[in-house]
Amino acid sequence: MAERSTAAVDVAGNSGGKPLTAKAGKATADGAEAAIKAGTHKDSGRADGKKPARDARTTPELHSGHKLARRYRLEECVTRLEGFSSWRAVDEKLRRAVGVHLLPADHPRARPVLAAARSAALLGDPRFVQVLDAVEENDLVYVVHEWLPDATELTNVLASGPMEPHDAYQLVSQVSQAMAAAHREGLAHLRLHPGSVLRTGTGQYRIRGLAVMAALRGITSDRPQQTDTEAIGALLYAALTQRWPYEDSAHGLPGLPKGVGLIAPDQVRAGVHRGLSELAMRALVHDDSASSRQEKPCTTPEELSKAVAAMPRIRPPEPSFTTPPGGYPRPHAYGQQPPHGGAATGAMAVPPPPPLQGRTGRALKWSVAALLIAALGLASWQLADTLLKDGQEDRPQISESTGDDGSKPTGEPVKIIDAQEYAPDGNPQSPDRVRNTFATDYAPKDVWRSRTFNDGPSLTHYKGGVGIIYDLGGKQQLSSADIKLLYGGDHTEVSLYSAKSLAGTESLKSMKKLTTKQTTTDSISLSLKKPVEAQYVLLWITAAPYSGADEQTYAGAGYKQGINNVKFTG
Repeated sequence: MAERSTAAVDVAGNSGGKPLTAKAGKATADGAEAAIKAGTHKDSGRADGKKPARDARTTPELHSGHKLARRYRLEECVTRLEGFSSWRAVDEKLRRAVGVHLLPADHPRARPVLAAARSAALLGDPRFVQVLDAVEENDLVYVVHEWLPDATELTNVLASGPMEPHDAYQLVSQVSQAMAAAHREGLAHLRLHPGSVLRTGTGQYRIRGLAVMAALRGITSDRPQQTDTEAIGALLYAALTQRWPYEDSAHGLPGLPKGVGLIAPDQVRAGVHRGLSELAMRALVHDDSASSRQEKPCTTPEELSKAVAAMPRIRPPEPSFTTPPGGYPRPHAYGQQPPHGGAATGAMAVPPPPPLQGRTGRALKWSVAALLIAALGLASWQLADTLLKDGQEDRPQISESTGDDGSKPTGEPVKIIDAQEYAPDGNPQSPDRVRNTFATDYAPKDVWRSRTFNDGPSLTHYKGGVGIIYDLGGKQQLSSADIKLLYGGDHTEVSLYSAKSLAGTESLKSMKKLTTKQTTTDSISLSLKKPVEAQYVLLWITAAPYSGADEQTYAGAGYKQGINNVKFTG
């Protein structure tokens, strides 16, 4: 399992690079595609495929706090791959979060990355995450782009379940239209997947990494339009089925069963919209003989966009209304009277039955009232008797929860005095934010969280787990713990241990395990079978769910967990 972390080596960084300007020149359609291909041809910067000679010096690695151009302060490395790194940073001049891609200037992909970034910036389409700067300075090339704190990665959206037909329709409509516009300008993405599509709070979709992500990873395609069209089809397939349309699992989604091949979404899950199912297959299957159900395959985003537009429009689901207390008022309540000189029509044409008259009517009403009172009294007596019996049966269960010394749960909150991260491998996660797990005076972005892991949910294969030791200020009776987590999903596993000190120098094996539990939600309650006395309690997380990039805490996509709040009860 690989853990994404930052290095601890600094390099000098002075302003003086050439910022992106409109004078960089707008790339033509052929020029932009050639720029992308130039950066992806066998990871080389030369036409013959040979790597250029590089300096003998080791490429310096950056650390959190380093500034680029005396403006962009690096905060956290979210990706480190194939000679480049991606960071969450802060633009100190405009006081906003930004994203930064970094690679050495002598890297064989540095020139194609700069060309792709400048071409994407000149597109200026608001449906794409905008490139803000593309600079070469001090032996570094970096690309600065928008960071959208109010948007949700599609990976997170799909983690909660398949989309409703209207939402899936909006996804494929907006993404296909955006990519059609990009290809008209000669720009391809080639890395479209759930992690590169964001949904804003208003339901609009934004695409990040246009041209740049392919250039960074050295990806090319002889048929870029078909590649992007298939990728959009895969997004629609995942939205309809919550499955990735290939055998291998990817992006937090399970793949299709081995050996069955690509089957239509409406054969994978019941209730899938037939038109959207066929549309996904038209984007994914380009062999007419592959399925007799399909119409003409879509091989470009433009064709796919037109196919979406030709479909009958899928309307959003009707909002559900609940009847207000007491029901809806009669028309008379609004001052509406029947037409003058005539009877009311429709539902109001039937008059209410006349009241019972005379002694017989009064006697009958009193008899019915007496019977109702007697029935209510009998039901109340039976209900009270049942509750009393249930209460008596419950009492022995309370005594069974007593501790070894005969103590019983008090239900009183136990105050936390101090806390310290427990990292037996010497590699802590967020030690400066431990206090925020039991304090209330901190910003949401300062919540304690683990780093992002590439494999999971189990963390035991890499570092055993992550956790925090809490000091209760002295021997306290402990019976339960309530923990508010940062991420839900499959799955989080939490254990409680009784530790000997706050220092965290003892091994996990030497501690007394109190309880363990799993959850797929963003909260968990752990109850001990018997109350125990403890001063130091370790909260130990051994499994964490997959979650997409978190714009609020600037965490990359992967397996991770955070703690919002911890409460202990005596």
